[in-house]
Amino acid sequence: MKQFRKHLLVATLLASLGLAATAQTPPPPGGPPAAQRMEPHDPARMHQRMQEHRAKHLAELKETLKLNPAQESAWTAFTAATQLPATPRARPDRAEFEKLSTPERIDRMQAFKAERDEQMRRYADATKTFYAALTPEQKKTFDDQTLRHFGRGRHGQQGHHGMGPRH
Repeated sequence: MKQFRKHLLVATLLASLGLAATAQTPPPPGGPPAAQRMEPHDPARMHQRMQEHRAKHLAELKETLKLNPAQESAWTAFTAATQLPATPRARPDRAEFEKLSTPERIDRMQAFKAERDEQMRRYADATKTFYAALTPEQKKTFDDQTLRHFGRGRHGQQGHHGMGPRH
């Protein structure tokens, strides 16, 4: 029991020292570099970053899968069918949306959901078609790589989408 208290005391002291040290560290002057700043709610910039991230992910996935020449056409069809639109989808005008009645807003939300469902259906069909062209080893690699993008990292840690195991 005495040893437990001693460990607890040491842990508390270390934690308070750590908090004191971080509390005294001044922020870097000027905030984050200009390259890392993003305008709030800039859909064009966010869309560009999503496209860059997707291109990087697909390049890494293709390299990891080690596709053979016979699989190239399946890869091309997969990437074309799952590509992001060229321009970001326009956000509904808030002022216009507020003028609608509740049933009209519900209709707009249902139309948006139907559009998203259709996008998901196209994505699912393209993925399943491509997946069928893979070897069993490539399927395992594909499963592992895509699982990370659904919220789980390499060692099962929770991802950025809030999915995955809770610890």
